Amino acid sequence: MSAEVTDTVATPGTSVAASTTGAAAGAHRTSTGLSNEKLAMWIFLGSECLLFGGLVSSYLLLRRNVGDGPGPHDIFDIPFTSVSSFVLLMSSMTMVLALSAIQRGDLRANRVWLCATALLGSTFVAGQVYEFTAFYREGLGYTTSVFSSAFYTLTGFHGVHVTVGIVMLLSLVVLSLRGRLGQERSEAVEIVGLYWHFVDIVWIIIFTIVYLIP
Repeated sequence: MSAEVTDTVATPGTSVAASTTGAAAGAHRTSTGLSNEKLAMWIFLGSECLLFGGLVSSYLLLRRNVGDGPGPHDIFDIPFTSVSSFVLLMSSMTMVLALSAIQRGDLRANRVWLCATALLGSTFVAGQVYEFTAFYREGLGYTTSVFSSAFYTLTGFHGVHVTVGIVMLLSLVVLSLRGRLGQERSEAVEIVGLYWHFVDIVWIIIFTIVYLIP
């Protein structure tokens, strides 16, 4: 009986606080080995795959219906969009650096890389707004043709997702400045990183299908 009590109370080299922390951490794990928050993000991203799959499929079916308006190759500026795409892809690298920084406890570097990621994402969104404005001036409005409606819906939805990601990144920066995002909460940065990388991958698919495929 005494041996059982001793084993329950303490183990040599292990503190009660550490045991409590480990129990608390295990309590939030699912049978998949992921935390509830991370599993929820994966499920959400799975639903987003269905959404963008439907939008991409619709665009592929409707892109030839240009009507009396300009077609894709009449207005697309491939070099400009390529640079904008490169900027967004580079934000994935800064997101990885942000996660690496907080995992090793460098909170200042974490904030710097989060801000850099948000800045690159904002540059991409600004480029998309400029592109949409240029297209409108050239006669391609949302209701100009079936093609234009499909194009603006697909790329516009992606732009909204990037904007949401920027808000999430800036929220992490604010939490860090308030001392509420330490090394022990690095998973929060990892979860936002999953969303951000997903947005980047989706853009690679959209850019290839919309801008590069004849």
